[in-house]
Amino acid sequence: MKLGLQLGYWGAGPIPDAPELVAAAEQAGFDAVFTAESWGSDVYTPLAWWGAATDRLRLGTAVAQLSARPPTSLAMAALTLDHLSGGRHIIGLGVSGPQVVEGWYGQPFGRPLARTREYVQIVREVLAREAPVTSSGPHYRLPLPAGAPGVTGLGKPLKPITHPLRADIPIWLGAEGPKNVAQTAEIADGWLAIFFTLRLADQYNAWLDEGFARPGARRSRADFEVAATVQAVITEDVAAAVERYRPSTALYVGGMGAKEKNFHAELYTRMGYGDAVEEIGRLFQSGRRAEAIAAVPDEMVRETMLVGTEAEVRAQIGQWEAAGVTMLMVTCRDADTITRLGTMV
Repeated sequence: MKLGLQLGYWGAGPIPDAPELVAAAEQAGFDAVFTAESWGSDVYTPLAWWGAATDRLRLGTAVAQLSARPPTSLAMAALTLDHLSGGRHIIGLGVSGPQVVEGWYGQPFGRPLARTREYVQIVREVLAREAPVTSSGPHYRLPLPAGAPGVTGLGKPLKPITHPLRADIPIWLGAEGPKNVAQTAEIADGWLAIFFTLRLADQYNAWLDEGFARPGARRSRADFEVAATVQAVITEDVAAAVERYRPSTALYVGGMGAKEKNFHAELYTRMGYGDAVEEIGRLFQSGRRAEAIAAVPDEMVRETMLVGTEAEVRAQIGQWEAAGVTMLMVTCRDADTITRLGTMV
């Protein structure tokens, strides 16, 4: 079991004390630190800025949104950071959802599985630098063919000027549904599980095994990383910890996605919280946020947490490891908890 620090994305401003948290993670023996993006702060700038003060931590994106940048642009950022960090970068990618992709990036959301496969293939070809990069699409045409409005037809296949430090920078994918998780096991080096729960561990592992069994699968269970995001709170007041994270659960279930398509809500429904999900979504979408938060059951919050005394949290870590998790991506925001977690793993 390894530990990662998930800093996430910013709210109204930068994450308070982020440099101190990163320093504590490196001192405590954490394996990696991750940043994220939604529709505010980007994923790469904070990672490079805070990562510059580290010597050993791997630096990961969890996640970089596919629609935020073309695959060749993502590959440029990745090879640049990998050079600057001495080969410590992890590429974490995710499709986001239609609300963000079409509302913020102005791109169509359709066929996320096919887009992800095509995107990953182009990134790998850039990093391999074996030949000029081409793609017949249909999602990312390289070079653009003549005939489309505004296209000159003068584009040519190119290789990156800069030689990548590593051709095999690991690519981890954020995935929540069965088809996405299976494809992740087939084409990626790791799975970013945003809401992992022991309740569904057997189901998750079945989806992963389906991907590993596909012809040409990149990895096997033995060398594939399962990185699960988790809130970690060492306390004797479990009720207070649950209360602290209740608003976050309500936001993801009720507000992080359109009413017609919310992957987080679908995941919690699979966990068995369908009635609560429906009620939280109804209240959140009608602007009754306080009531939506109150409608989140305690156990729904605890599903994705490590919470309790030090002995209890240590036991929970063992359970997650036994379920197949290879890295806990903790979202704690105090250096003391980071240090204490480092002694447990």
